[in-house]
Amino acid sequence: QVQLVESGGGLVQAGGSLRLSCAASGRSFSDAAMGWYRQAPGKQRESVASITSDGSPNYDNSVKGRFTISRDNTKNTVYLQMNSLKPEDTAVYYCHAQTIWRDYWGQGTQVTVSS
Repeated sequence: QVQLVESGGGLVQAGGSLRLSCAASGRSFSDAAMGWYRQAPGKQRESVASITSDGSPNYDNSVKGRFTISRDNTKNTVYLQMNSLKPEDTAVYYCHAQTIWRDYWGQGTQVTVSS
């Protein structure tokens, strides 16, 4: 069974940092583009950052310079380092994997940034 399991969310004060992890199991995702999305209450899910199979990152303008996405294919894991967090970063963060056959989603992890 293929699974993406996120961890690392929590409550942090504005200006703080969190590191999210997404551990994949059931198959190798070294050939997949991986990414992080987030969904705040009452809003649509939006892309935050993505990374290609060869490690090229891409960021939404709202997080550029503050968030860093990385991957470790030996651990089948993708990370999101989040620095200088703002209250508007509060959301459920989802891990996403895109293969040539289908997409996969994790169950989400809550990130809450207090002002």
